[in-house]
This record gives sequence, structure tokens and C-alpha cells, in this order.
Amino acid sequence: MSPDEAFDTAYREHYWAVSRFVARRLDGQPSEVEEVVAEVFAVAWRRRRELPGSPLPWLYGVARNCLANAVRGRGRYRRLLARLGHHEVTRGRRTVSGPDAERPGSWVLEALDRLTEADQEVLKLTAWEELTVEELATVLGCGRSAAAMRLHRARQRLRAQIDTVRGTVPVPAGTSTEEQGT
Repeated sequence: MSPDEAFDTAYREHYWAVSRFVARRLDGQPSEVEEVVAEVFAVAWRRRRELPGSPLPWLYGVARNCLANAVRGRGRYRRLLARLGHHEVTRGRRTVSGPDAERPGSWVLEALDRLTEADQEVLKLTAWEELTVEELATVLGCGRSAAAMRLHRARQRLRAQIDTVRGTVPVPAGTSTEEQGT
């Protein structure tokens, strides 16, 4: 298969997966998501001779870099608006959610938000993108063992944050309810 055919196949098979990956991480307008996805596939086109046999994890790695660039650009834009001082974004005008705005399971997202960006990304890649540890290692640019350890530690930290958010205290194994004072 030629590099052009490999790119064409990767684009057709993985466009929507990359779009969902970007959309879940870039909480913005659809046009912003489309810009980042377009940049991902522009990079893939320029580097089409380097496309691996299974390109999705590689595309996710490219998407992470493109997202980082987009976030930095958004930050520069906001700093410019703050200097100008005449834009509603700089004045903190935000729509207040209604009383029924709480979504089921929002506590999980709250716990996830309390983690570092690195932990969040590892968990999102395995849960949202359904990557294996080998594919996770490809996206992160590390070995399989390092990726497995990062995932294990991120899951432990998420469990601790869930306990904090939910107001539960884990009960050590073998502890009876009398010992707990209940």
C-alpha cells in the first residue's frame, strides 16, 4: 500500500474517532474541534510515509500535541482580551446553570477534574478511547510497563478522589461495623 493510500485509509477509518477524541477534550465550539482535527490530519498527510500499520494511537498522539497548541493559542487570545478589557469573556459573564443542571454521575467528572492533567489523560485514553496498554504506550511515547504503571497510579488517585467527593471513607478489609463505631 502506498503512503497516499495508507493516509486515505487512516482518514476514512479514524476521522470520527479522532473527532470524538478532540471534542471530549476541547470544551468549545464545533469549529474549534474541526480546526484541531484538520490540523491532526494535515500533520498525518505531511508525515504519511511514517504512518504505522495501526495508525489510531499515533493519530491520538498527534491530536494531543495539536490540542496543546490550541489550548496555548486560546490562552494567548484570552490574555489579549484581558489587556483590551472590552470583551464579555474578560468580565466573567457566564450563564448560570439551572437547578436541575446536575447530570447523573457528575461526581465522577468532579473527581476526575481534581486529578492532574497527566492522570486525566491516561484515564480518558483508556476509558473514552478504549485503548489497550500497548496503544496507551504509543500515544504517551513510553514503554508498555511505564504506561501500565501510569494507568494503575491514575486509577488509584481517581478512587481516592471519588471517595473524597462522595464523602465516603474506605473501610479496611476485615474491619467489622462494631470497630467502626456504627
